[in-house]
This record gives sequence, C-alpha cells and structure tokens, in this order.
Amino acid sequence: MRAGPRRQHLLPPQDNRAAMGYQRQDPVIPPQRDLDDRETLVSEHEHKEKTCQSAALFNVVNSIIGSGIIDFSLILLIKGGALSGTDTYQSLVNKTFGFPGYILLSVLQFLYPFIAMISYNIIAGDTLSKVFQRIPGVDPENVFIGRHFIIGLSTVTFTLPLSLYRNIAKLGKVSLISTGLTTLILGIVMARAISLGPHIPKTEDAWVFAKPNAIQAVGVMSFGDLFENYCRNDDLVTFGRFCYGVTVILTYPMECFVTREVIANVFFGGNLSSVFHIVVTVMVITVATLVSLLIDCLGIVLELNGVLCATPLIFIIPSACYLKLSEEPRTHSDKIMSYVMLPIGAAVMVFGFVMAITNPQDCTHGQEMFYCFPDNFSLTNTSESHIQQTTQLSILNISIFQ
Repeated sequence: MRAGPRRQHLLPPQDNRAAMGYQRQDPVIPPQRDLDDRETLVSEHEHKEKTCQSAALFNVVNSIIGSGIIDFSLILLIKGGALSGTDTYQSLVNKTFGFPGYILLSVLQFLYPFIAMISYNIIAGDTLSKVFQRIPGVDPENVFIGRHFIIGLSTVTFTLPLSLYRNIAKLGKVSLISTGLTTLILGIVMARAISLGPHIPKTEDAWVFAKPNAIQAVGVMSFGDLFENYCRNDDLVTFGRFCYGVTVILTYPMECFVTREVIANVFFGGNLSSVFHIVVTVMVITVATLVSLLIDCLGIVLELNGVLCATPLIFIIPSACYLKLSEEPRTHSDKIMSYVMLPIGAAVMVFGFVMAITNPQDCTHGQEMFYCFPDNFSLTNTSESHIQQTTQLSILNISIFQ
C-alpha cells in the first residue's frame, strides 16, 4: 500500500479570519499532564514505526536470501501496478486478465511456497540429523536424532508458533538472526573453498558451464543444499550445517504467511478471524509436515515446482501484464526486455517440464559422497586425519562446488 501525503490542518492567516467567518478566540493551553501524555504517545508511535521499518527490512532480506528474487520482474510489477492503479500482484493480474488469471495466479502463489515449506522441512531434517550424529557417543541409529523426529520437533517447537503470528513484523528479529547465520554460512563456504581448493584434482570438464540437463537445475537451484557435497566428519562444515538448518527453520514461517494469505484472499475476502487464522495455519503446516515425513527425495517435485510455478510467477506473468497494459512503443527498453523474458520463461517452462518427466535425476538422499570414503579421497578435517591419495584419484569426480 502506498502511503499518501500527510494532510496538515493549518489555521488560516489572522488577517483572513474575519472574512472567512472565524471569531477570534484565545488559544487553549492544555494542562501539562495532557502535554506529557501526548508527547509519550507520539514518541511511542514513532518508535513503533521505526521498529516496524526495521522488521520489514530484515524480513525482506531474509526472503531474498531464502527464496531468491529477480529485480527486473519486480520493476515490471511496480510499473504494471502503476498503470492499472493496483498495489498487489493479485489485483494487478485480476485487473489485466480477469478472474481466470486471478485464480491461476492464486494457485501458483499457493503451490510455490507450500512446496518450499515441504522442502525446508526435508532439508532441516537431513541437515540437522547429520549434525547430531557428530555428537560423541550418540548412536547414529538413535530415533531422537533421525530426520522424522527432527522435523516433528522443529515443527512443534519453532515453525508452528512462529507461523501463528498475524503480523509479519513479529518475524523481524527472527529474520535478523537468519540473516546473521547466512553470513556465517558464506564465510564457512569461502573458508573451505580456500582450504580444499589445492586438493581438488584437475578434471577434463572442469570448465564446462552447463550440460544438456542444465534447464532441470533451474527448478532446484534455489533449494540446493551445498553442504550435501561435503564430508560428514568435517567439523567446520558440521557447524555450517547447523547454521543452515536453523536458517531454513527460521525462513519457513515466511512461506507459511504467503500460503495463508492466498487462502484468505481467495476464500475469506482477505480477512481471517482469530479462529480461522489458527485453523488454516495448523492445517497448512500439518499437511506440509506429513508430506515431508512421507517423502525422502523431492528432486522431481522441486523441478516441477520450479518450472511450473516459479517460472510463470517470475518471468511470464509480470512480462505479460506489462505488455498488455503499457502503451509505450515496441522499441522501449522495458518492452524489449519483456519480449525477451516472456519467450525465455515459456521455453524454460516447457522444456524443463519435458526433461523432468523424461529424464528424472537420481535421488541420493542421505548418502555420503563417494570421495569421503577412505578408499577414495578424503577431504575432511585435517586436524583429525591427513589427506589420503590412492590409485583411484584419477577417477575422482569432485563435485563440491557444483
């Protein structure tokens, strides 16, 4: 919502008061206590505004880091909203393509964060289970460090209570913590890039940028778990896994806010009573948790989510709305970019869907990378074991930074 200019109620000049029917009155001086109360209210209001602004900033940063964002698409949405006189994505599409477009957008807006919630659960369970397995004396088969128990515990303890907030500004501090942990994760990845870099052998296709199945990666790149490529007995990476697991858990509620808002807009006119707010939140999180407990590998689902949901939301729909609403000439830079983005998005959507169905990727859920075994090549914590090379070094296909 765009905030309009504040209207100031100014008294007319003294010379014009008589002509305008004003009678001279002595100024009323309120008691000192009333002044103090007003000053207190004003200061509290200003403090609340600053707090909300900070919370919104942290939430935006957390969303950008957690889900990814395309700048030019946002520019098109803003310009489309200005052209149509709307201030939300849904109202823009409704104004441009009518009710069918509104329903299609709502379905996409629901499915994308909902599947993200499922993937966050699975990532948190897989990542934190590896962290707890590193605790000395803990049996790796212990049910209390298994992915199912971790998913259930994190849901009851963190994600559900945080998702029950009605005001997203309440997540500001949580987003700040998540952003700080993301900075630590970046530092750990950079440190391992420096320490492990000299030990990575040269390969023939080391400089190959993309292979024929690169389109399939578009759907999962936002959810790829980089730490799956590191060995489990790396202490620094174990700490990074812990930070990553916590970050994913703290980002989860923001996705739930989106799914709940879509349901509220479509079925409840945008407003949920306190009872329905709780019911809808619990139902959405329960279904997402059950699905994440039943499915070990979401590779194909994430691919389809990326090409069928993310691609239309980010590339196709914003471009289509702007092209239909804008009266600029075709040679205008924004229209040229829209004409480029629209077919590219459609191509990624079609070819990505076909490749995901005809060429599904193998699921390596929970498996240790082959180069982490002693018989191959050990890229582990050098404080515990020295770097070992064997005759199989020449066939090593390192994939730490893919």
